[in-house]
Amino acid sequence: MPLLCFDLVEGRSEWQLKRILDVTHEVLVSSFNVPQRDRYQIVREHPPSRMIIEDTGLGIKRTPNMLVLQVTTRPRSRAMKQAFYKSLVEKLEVVCGFAPSDVVVTFVTNTDEDWSFGFGRAQFLTGEL
Repeated sequence: MPLLCFDLVEGRSEWQLKRILDVTHEVLVSSFNVPQRDRYQIVREHPPSRMIIEDTGLGIKRTPNMLVLQVTTRPRSRAMKQAFYKSLVEKLEVVCGFAPSDVVVTFVTNTDEDWSFGFGRAQFLTGEL
């Protein structure tokens, strides 16, 4: 049930985007133990001038291949998040050619009452999920 929003510089092929989404979903399933079909992903592509992701004083160099991933989810442990970060950059590098320095991840945490998957109901609260 995590909602993943990917922000990327435009120009990737459909195949490249599919690989990014598939790899990220694989890491999500293994890191958070979510069901395989629990997949909510949105890709937003931007012209290079619309995506400025600069160094935060850590000496990190970014390229136009950068990816910013926002994960909206119910609470997850620190260990789960750290495993997700590590596994994600490792697999994105091997499968998709991302430099680990080009991957920025942020978590937005919410609770059961903050989710409606359709029909105007909060399925976590109604017991449907």
